[in-house]
Amino acid sequence: MTENEKIRVKLEFDDVMLASTLFGAQSSNLVAISKLSEVQIDSRGNSLQLTADSHELIDPVAKTFTQLYAVLKAGKNVFPQDVEAAYKILCQNPAADLVKIFRDELFSVSRKKSIAPRTLTQRAYFSAIRENDMVFSIGPAGTGKTYLAVAMAVYALTRKEVKKIILTRPAVEAGEKLGFLPGDMVDKVDPYMRPLYDALYDMLDVPKVQDMIEENIIEIAPLAFMRGRTLSNAFVILDEAQNTTPEQMKMFITRLGPGSKAVIAGDVTQIDLPGHVSSGLVVARNVLHDVEGINFIKFEDTDVVRHPLVARIVKAYDAYECQGCHK
Repeated sequence: MTENEKIRVKLEFDDVMLASTLFGAQSSNLVAISKLSEVQIDSRGNSLQLTADSHELIDPVAKTFTQLYAVLKAGKNVFPQDVEAAYKILCQNPAADLVKIFRDELFSVSRKKSIAPRTLTQRAYFSAIRENDMVFSIGPAGTGKTYLAVAMAVYALTRKEVKKIILTRPAVEAGEKLGFLPGDMVDKVDPYMRPLYDALYDMLDVPKVQDMIEENIIEIAPLAFMRGRTLSNAFVILDEAQNTTPEQMKMFITRLGPGSKAVIAGDVTQIDLPGHVSSGLVVARNVLHDVEGINFIKFEDTDVVRHPLVARIVKAYDAYECQGCHK
């Protein structure tokens, strides 16, 4: 394609100060998006010119800057990491509404806990769960995939949008054999469910959680217990979904009944299945990415909200594994 054949789009912004904020210090936001998108971005005053080989390349870039400008005009803060996250969100979902996503500031899960999304991807996650009956959240540890899903489940329950919460995960050991576990079935699967209990106890008083479990308002069970059921009027969360087989994943997502929502969370870099077994989460991502009513949210290492060191660890492992792929 010659220079004359390239696609050019001009964007005009009517507030010079907001445009300067949008472009970033020394145009850093423009440089970052240009590297991600392969779109040439030139600024002059309060306008941008986008140049690329196709509209497919330019469209998400144009949407990123026009929507984030609307966010700034609405009085919200936009940070450099938000700009890259916004571009990635719009690439995954061209219909995403960043203004609506940025409205998710704070909501009260219970009398004990209020939640504020800490990254743009977390905001998009909240919005996706509200607007879709099935959401897949895929990304590294520490990004809040499971914790935020449990928060939304508790929120929906307290508002009587659902009648119960069902939390499940496959009972797959993380690279080590635990051997014989004593006790009844509850005792045997309890270690696998501990992260789900921890999230609930952070949002609700322990006696309240125990009462709700006894009354079957909250059900915590291994994935195998979902077979043959229809899960109606429930908020259902499948955690550690990367450790499902394709058959288990299909079984689970076809359990959804009327009045229910499902959130499927997992990290495809931490698959503990035997080497010859495909991950149900990976297969579902490939099969269902275009199915209407299903939304996929992809978390990055920049979304890690644990100790700052965790984000650097995730990034280092990603770089190491990427090098291995090219050997």
